[in-house]
Amino acid sequence: QVQFVESGGGLVQPGGSLRLSCAASGSFFSSYTMRWYRQAPGKQRELVAVITSGGITNYVDSVKGRFTISRDNAKKMVYLQMNSVKPEDTAVYYCNTQLGPKDYWGQGTQVTVSS
Repeated sequence: QVQFVESGGGLVQPGGSLRLSCAASGSFFSSYTMRWYRQAPGKQRELVAVITSGGITNYVDSVKGRFTISRDNAKKMVYLQMNSVKPEDTAVYYCNTQLGPKDYWGQGTQVTVSS
């Protein structure tokens, strides 16, 4: 059974920082490619960052240089460090993996960037 629980969201001022965490269950976590998605009100869910089992990372252009995805396989955790946040980063953030044809999602954590 693969399950994710996100945490760390909240209200942050523009230019501030926040670290999101995703706690995973599953016997083969270290082999999963993990993703962070976000969904803003009225918009489609958007892929934000990816980290492979080997630690290769990739980011959507809008967050490059500001966000960092990382993982701790021993703790079965994935993180998203968000720096220099902007109001347009406001969204519900979800962690995800895909195993075969099936997507697994957490419940999401709300990030609001506002002064």
